Amino acid sequence: MARSDRIVILTGAGVSAESGLGTFRDEGGLWAKFDPMKLATPEAFADDPETVLGFYNARRANLSDAKANAAHHALAELEQNWMMDGRSDFLLVTQNIDDLHEQAGSASLLHMHGELLRTRCSLCDHLFYDREDMAIDRLCPACTKAGGLRPHVVWFGEMPLGLDQIYAALSRCDLFVAIGTSGTVYPAAGFVSEARRNGAHTVELTLEPGEISDFFSERHYGPATEVVPEWVQGLG
Repeated sequence: MARSDRIVILTGAGVSAESGLGTFRDEGGLWAKFDPMKLATPEAFADDPETVLGFYNARRANLSDAKANAAHHALAELEQNWMMDGRSDFLLVTQNIDDLHEQAGSASLLHMHGELLRTRCSLCDHLFYDREDMAIDRLCPACTKAGGLRPHVVWFGEMPLGLDQIYAALSRCDLFVAIGTSGTVYPAAGFVSEARRNGAHTVELTLEPGEISDFFSERHYGPATEVVPEWVQGLG
């Protein structure tokens, strides 16, 4: 393919699976074990905040043991080299709420589904980095009220974050890459079509073909820790 100057990369749960973090929609994934309507909606939080907070506290504990893998490091290296080469535009969009891209050194990063290690107060909208357990009687450090602290994650029925920035980047990118994502959840599942409409070369890097694999002009299948570093190295 021709030299690209503007790149958008989308990552999903598959890029973090080899770091010990569960996927969601695969067989044995989180939503096969837990009912998302009881754990990941504003209504669930209102009805049973203790259970919802307990689930996300457990996920924070799981994340504390996870380390960035070779795929995360390859993408961080790609970003550094991309910008050093004077190429003008790089955006890494992740559907993941973990911090493994940050661990690896990625900087041009947008968490469209929020961040597990941030807490938001639903009473005053204060947002802060947080590794402590959330609890209904814990006070917000800003408004000093209890009962409003929740994980800064996008629940079912809520709008993903940063969509204006994402669509602006898709409208001008030369290269769009989807890594470790099932292609079943919108709006992210529609990003490849948006990029194609604007003339971008499209690449899929995932464990196996997904529902929208035919939309990609280039496809590589296998574990993320293998296919992502190989693809990055092949870019030159």
